[in-house]
Amino acid sequence: MSNEHYIYQGGQKLRRGWTTGSCAAAAAQAAALLLLTGVAPATIALHTPAGLTFQLPVEQPQCTEGAASCTVRKDAGDDPDATDGVRITATVRRAASGVQIEGGAGVGRVTRPGLAVPVGEAAINPAPRAQIRAAVERAMRESGYTGGLTVVIEVEDGAALAEQTYNAHLGIVGGISILGTSGVVEPMSEKALVDTIRLELDSLYAAGQRIAFLCPGNYGADFARDTLGLDLAHAVKCSNYIGDTLDHAVYRGFREILLVGHAGKLVKLAAGVMNTHSSVADGRQEIITAHAALCGAGRDTLAALMDAVSVDACIDHLEMAGLREAVMARIGQAIAQRLARRLRGRAHAEFVMFTARYGILAQSPGAPALCARAKEET
Repeated sequence: MSNEHYIYQGGQKLRRGWTTGSCAAAAAQAAALLLLTGVAPATIALHTPAGLTFQLPVEQPQCTEGAASCTVRKDAGDDPDATDGVRITATVRRAASGVQIEGGAGVGRVTRPGLAVPVGEAAINPAPRAQIRAAVERAMRESGYTGGLTVVIEVEDGAALAEQTYNAHLGIVGGISILGTSGVVEPMSEKALVDTIRLELDSLYAAGQRIAFLCPGNYGADFARDTLGLDLAHAVKCSNYIGDTLDHAVYRGFREILLVGHAGKLVKLAAGVMNTHSSVADGRQEIITAHAALCGAGRDTLAALMDAVSVDACIDHLEMAGLREAVMARIGQAIAQRLARRLRGRAHAEFVMFTARYGILAQSPGAPALCARAKEET
């Protein structure tokens, strides 16, 4: 059976991979077979929740007194995953009954409420837990074993890998999370990033935060910290997925939202663009040009705006024409209207839009007060 499962995205043929949860399940199944039969399989046919089956190679089978362990290597396919190639090991021992699953070295511990796993437990999410349990029970049936098993999952260099993830921000310490709802890594997955954003919002809400503090990227985060004095421990980086983040903030129960971002991202909101990735929609110059025209800019200024290579260059032209404040105010009003339209009265959003060169270009009337309250909340 082939491991070559593909999707087509952006005109490219991209190979799917398997999640850390799939690795842990396959390693656990192999280790259980080794413990119960004395023979380690060379591969495990892993049936994922997504319906795809992978033949996962088994490495480093070992038997010690009363225990067996096997390792499976993560393969993220064509996804740029920080955990690609990491080795995940399962160690299995006999128990009186049932299947107990625990995290060992390299698997993080949950320290904050609001995640799918309770505080104090290993950061092995419910879907991978179910996947591991099903794989081990399959090995038990094949071996005719009716007792119980304990399974300990370990991740090679998991503590170091965790530094490349959002784990510390989520309150997961000491290692990575064992993740994956489908068991399959989808290359260049937007869903994975949006899911992480949702987890962050869930965690902050569970911790008592009631103002959803959003920054599209590092520029917004740095400005929020250095200029506005906000605590980034309470911020969620929503990347380009502003609309999805707003929707989940409302779903989670936030009734006030503070959005701080660079004009390169936020100006697109004035046209209702809620996924601000340039591959989805750009139009920054066009938006600024349209509002400049409505503010009375001359043809030469409009042409220069359309030819500008950046938002800062656009602002330079507006400054020379004496229109910066008027145009930014108009764009600010459009952003506020678009945010209100997205939220439909279910929550209230304030925003701050800036560039490094010009500082705050536009902000909603209530933004300073909400910034002050956000500081108090932390």
